[in-house]
Amino acid sequence: MSTFQPPRPWIASYAAGVPEDLPPVDGSLVDIVTASARDYPDAPALQFFGRETTYAQLQTAIDRAATGLRDLGVRAGDPVAIVLPNCPQHIIAFYAVLRLGAVVVEHNPLYTPRELRKQFEDHGAKHAIVWNKVVSTVQEFPADLAVTNLIAVDVTRAMPFLTRVALRLPVAKARESRAALTEKVRGAVAWETLLAAAPIPESHPRPGTDDLAIIQYTSGTTGTPKGAALTHRNLLANAGQAQAWVPSIERGNGCVVYAVLPMFHAYGLTLCLTFAMSMGARLVLFPKFDPDLVLDVVKKHPATFLPLVPPIADRLLAAAKAKDVSLDGIEVAISGAMALPHELVVPFEEATNGYLVEGYGLSECSPVLMANPVADNRVPGTVGLPLPGTECRVVDPENPRHDVEAGAAGELVVRGPQVFSGYYGKPEETEAVFVDGWYRTGDIVTIDDAGFVRIVDRIKELIITGGFNVAPTEVENVLRQHPKVADAAVVGLPSEHSGEEVVAAIVVDPGTDIDVEEIRDFARSILTPYKVPRRVFVVDELPKSLIGKVLRRQVKERLLSLTTGV
Repeated sequence: MSTFQPPRPWIASYAAGVPEDLPPVDGSLVDIVTASARDYPDAPALQFFGRETTYAQLQTAIDRAATGLRDLGVRAGDPVAIVLPNCPQHIIAFYAVLRLGAVVVEHNPLYTPRELRKQFEDHGAKHAIVWNKVVSTVQEFPADLAVTNLIAVDVTRAMPFLTRVALRLPVAKARESRAALTEKVRGAVAWETLLAAAPIPESHPRPGTDDLAIIQYTSGTTGTPKGAALTHRNLLANAGQAQAWVPSIERGNGCVVYAVLPMFHAYGLTLCLTFAMSMGARLVLFPKFDPDLVLDVVKKHPATFLPLVPPIADRLLAAAKAKDVSLDGIEVAISGAMALPHELVVPFEEATNGYLVEGYGLSECSPVLMANPVADNRVPGTVGLPLPGTECRVVDPENPRHDVEAGAAGELVVRGPQVFSGYYGKPEETEAVFVDGWYRTGDIVTIDDAGFVRIVDRIKELIITGGFNVAPTEVENVLRQHPKVADAAVVGLPSEHSGEEVVAAIVVDPGTDIDVEEIRDFARSILTPYKVPRRVFVVDELPKSLIGKVLRRQVKERLLSLTTGV
C-alpha cells in the first residue's frame, strides 16, 4: 500500500471551525444511539406521522428487538436482510441487528421479485426483516434461497392511533391508503413478538470497530449485484466527518433531520440513520417524498439538516409557493447524486434563509467523500471539497499510478477512513478497483487551485436518475428478452427533473411492426419503475466496436443529436 501523501490544497478553503483531520474512531455504530439515549433520554428521536419516540424508548426497543432476534438464532457475523421503507421499525431493526454483531443488508422494498432475488443469491441471508407488502415475494423464493426467519413488519403499527383508525374506515380513500401501506400475511413472525422480549443483557458482546456492519449494494457497470462491505469504522468515520462539516449545527439542542431520502440507499442511510442519531436529532421519517407531508412538518419543526436531491428541492420549493407555506428555518440542505443547478440554489436559499450545497459520494465510501462548504465561499457547479481526513488524487485512467498535471482532468482516486476495503465475497472485483491502496472512483474530475472538485465525466456508464443508479447492461438484457427486439443499447440523457433519464435505442427485425409503449410495458413487468426507459427509439443499427461491443457513447451522441438537433 502506498504511503505517499499528496498535497491537500482544499484545507485552506474549509469553512471556519472545520478541522483538517479527525481523531481515529473507536467503538461501534451501536454506541451512537446509546450515547444519545444517555444524553437526551426524553428528547424525540423519531417522528412518524406526528407520533414521537424518545431516545430512551428507542434504546429500549432496540435492546428488546436484539433479544428477539437472538432468540430466533441470529448470531454475530450473520447477514440479516432489511427490506423496509422509512419507518421507526427500520431504525430499530438496523441497530438491533448491529447490537448482536450481525450484518445489515439493506434492500429497496420496491424492487421486483427478480431484482430482490439476485441480491439474496449474492449475500445468502437466512434472516429477513421485511415490509409485509413484500413478504409474499420473499416467501416465493426458490428452496435454495429460503429464509429461515422471516419477520413481517406492518408500518401502520408505528403510526398514531387516530391515523390507524382513519385507515380502517370503510371508505374508498382509506381502503386505497391502507392497501398501499400494509397487507395481511401468513407464515411469518410478527415484528411485535420481537419487542415482547426482555432487553438484551449489557453483558452480551458488542461488535468491534473493524467488524463488518453493512453490505450496501451498488449497481456497478455490469448490472450484477455487488455489495460494498462497510465496517463500523467506515460508517462511524463518515458520520463524524458529516458532523465536522457543519460545526454550526450543535448536537442535541433541537436539531431536526428530515428522512425524505430512502434509508436503504447509502446516502439516506448515513445522513439519516447514523448522522442524525449521532446528533441526538429529531429524525422525521417520510415513507416516500410527499411535498404536502413535508410542508406540514416544516410549519412546526423546520429542518436543521435536510439531505435531498435536486428534484426534491425543486418540488418542495414549488409546493411551498403554491400553498404559501414558508420554508424559513431550514438551515442546511445538502444535495447529492446528481448535478445541482445554480438556478435552483438561488430561490431555495432565498426561501429558506439557509444554505443549499452540493456534495458527492459513492456507496463504496460510506458514501460521502466531499461537499461544498456551508459558507459563502462555496463554488456552484462543483461538488465541493474533500471531507476532513479524505485524501484525493487525479490520475491518468490508463495508468492510475501516474498523477496528471495540476488542474488537468483525470480519474479521481481516494483514500480515507470512510473508504471500504472491498466487495462482499468478490475478491477479483475488489482488486480491480484499488491501486496501491487508493480506490478508483471511475469518475473523471478536475481539482482547482483552491481544492474544489468538478465532475467532468464518468468512466463508468451508470445512469443516475433521481439519485438512483441504473446499470445499462441490466436494462439492455431485459429489452433483448422481448421477442421483437434484436438488439438494444441503453444510455442516460439529460433531464431537467431527474438529472438523467433512461433512454433506449432498439433494433428490430426487418419488416417488424412495433409499438414502443409495448416495449416499455414489457420492461415495467421486470424492472423497478425508475429503471424503465422513459423513451424508446427504433434504429436500423447500433454502432459497435470491432469485437462487437455496442459503443454507448456514440449511441448517446446520436440520440442527443436526434432529440436536440445539435
